[in-house]
Amino acid sequence: MAKRERVMRMSVEQPLWRALTGYRVLTVLYAIGLFATTYDKFDRPWVAVAFFAFLLVWTLATLPRVSGAANCTKRFLAADLTVALTGILLTRVADSASRIDAGGPTLPSIWTAGAVLAFAIKGGWRWAAFASTLVAAANIVERGAPTRDTVHNVILVWVASIAIGYVVEVARASERTLARALEIEAATRERERLARDIHDGVLQVLAMVQRRGSAIGGEAAELGRMAGEQEAALRTLVSGGLVPVSRVSEDAALGALVRAVDEPDDEDPRGPLDLRALLAPYATARVTLSEPGAPVPLDPPAAREVAAAVGAALDNVRRHVGEDARAWILVEDEPDAVIVTVRDEGSGIPEGRLAQAEGEGRLGVALSIRGRLRELGGTAELISVPGQGTEVELKVPKDARGKASTR
Repeated sequence: MAKRERVMRMSVEQPLWRALTGYRVLTVLYAIGLFATTYDKFDRPWVAVAFFAFLLVWTLATLPRVSGAANCTKRFLAADLTVALTGILLTRVADSASRIDAGGPTLPSIWTAGAVLAFAIKGGWRWAAFASTLVAAANIVERGAPTRDTVHNVILVWVASIAIGYVVEVARASERTLARALEIEAATRERERLARDIHDGVLQVLAMVQRRGSAIGGEAAELGRMAGEQEAALRTLVSGGLVPVSRVSEDAALGALVRAVDEPDDEDPRGPLDLRALLAPYATARVTLSEPGAPVPLDPPAAREVAAAVGAALDNVRRHVGEDARAWILVEDEPDAVIVTVRDEGSGIPEGRLAQAEGEGRLGVALSIRGRLRELGGTAELISVPGQGTEVELKVPKDARGKASTR
């Protein structure tokens, strides 16, 4: 079955870019309105009119540039900051000296902060410090000398832009950490799925070859020994596994990337499967199957996982109790869950044996049984009383979607 690669991009910056886009539009309208109310007080209003006409066109034309980090290039940032600095310096040409000395606003007014914030969101606090320092210098030149209002406004823009730039850098680091964690989780789930499949097939065959070879003797014993060595090596590989190196965007400002290879959703157009039909092949002269009289519907992937877990439990019975051991399968259809119980007539599991088996890389119970039910959102409980056999209770919710679903 073909597989697909899901690519998830995470970026807390995108809302900031959208906010910056709105800020630039609103502040250019505010600056134009502020000029319109004091038009008659300007010495050279035509200079201001020309600048505002250009600023309005520039703001609207460059909206796509501030819609995301990919479009907001260094060249654009330099040009945008140049527009802001030019507007500040043109204030002394367009406005009267008395209004400037009295603390009147510059031509671009608070629009200038948008240019600085673009630096902060794109490049972090260092870029923000650079841009805000140039704006501070332009404001001091426009005023002629540092004043209390000028210093106050400069410090406000400087601190705010650096703070936002620092927050953006922290957010990017958090995104990369989260992406790494999600990728490790996806790799772990895939490793467990492969381990279950290997345990259900290859490891069982190798274990059988080892047992039969040892019983037959001769050359078959050597074959059994080699099969035992390969089984041990394969168990070590499965229990260790590999976790891929996390991959992130080439441009960190694009946000973190998480890639996970998933099987396509295993949807059956005919609807749910009857679990009884999947468990029926397990019924033999030595295995008794007790089931409800009505169908037990489950989502196809979930039904197959439950059936595979039952098969793993029966494999454990044959391996640890004996080929001729009797076992019983009981299927219960509850209102919100399906419960399947597998019981054998063995002598039970010694205390601590399961933990020891997991430490040795024998993952039959841990992955083939408990792992499957955990992926379905269900539970697998083992009840073992010395001398009274072992009982495995599998409980899966009816809304389980199986391992192909995303959570």
